[in-house]
Amino acid sequence: SLHSFEKPNDEKALRLMNYCGIEVMKQFTDIILGYGQSDEYSFVFRRSSKLFNRRASKIVSCIVSLFASTYVMSWTKFMGDTVLQVPPQFDGRVVLYPTYKSVKDYVRWRQVDCHINNLFNTCFWNLVKTGLSNAEARARLTGTRSNEKQELLFSSFGINYNNEPLLFRKGSTLLWSEDAQPKSNVDEEASKSLVSSTESTEVEKETSKPLRGRKRPRRKLEASHIDMIKESFWQDK
Repeated sequence: SLHSFEKPNDEKALRLMNYCGIEVMKQFTDIILGYGQSDEYSFVFRRSSKLFNRRASKIVSCIVSLFASTYVMSWTKFMGDTVLQVPPQFDGRVVLYPTYKSVKDYVRWRQVDCHINNLFNTCFWNLVKTGLSNAEARARLTGTRSNEKQELLFSSFGINYNNEPLLFRKGSTLLWSEDAQPKSNVDEEASKSLVSSTESTEVEKETSKPLRGRKRPRRKLEASHIDMIKESFWQDK
């Protein structure tokens, strides 16, 4: 490929994507959750957000432009001497989900997709490295189930898929740490979003007052590689 990305996963490139996601969440604080895998990133805004008066075109253009510019400016920090050959392009869209369950289903779907794609790609590129063409490797995997792909990896390449890095298998979840931003609790945000617009505004005003007599807690945002499909994630985070 043009930039010689390591196949099936380039850890440096994935960490660059995470860095871009973190910068987006630092700039747009109405985002309560980010999720990245491969060459994509999703961001969940608090339901009560009034960012840009909720204009979808402005939200998506600002998010995508910040992500792309951060990618360019931070390239050498992660990719070292590899020269960026062409300017990156990211597309984007805003989707308004009607319920909290819809948001959960969307995020879970993206993580399921991460697992399916990564398992396939891990098999595919290991087959290609043995000398098969892309078409031959794809034909070899056509119609195989998850357990068959895992057996192929173990029997042919000595790879236990369950021991592959979580970064590759689970993708990356971005959340503010609880001690840094208590209001980032996903369930709490969903509950707050159910109150009327007036009540939401009052809550935001109240929580935005300066903390007098004590230091404001230090905010911390980092990538983790956790299972968001299980219900425990939505209850504990």
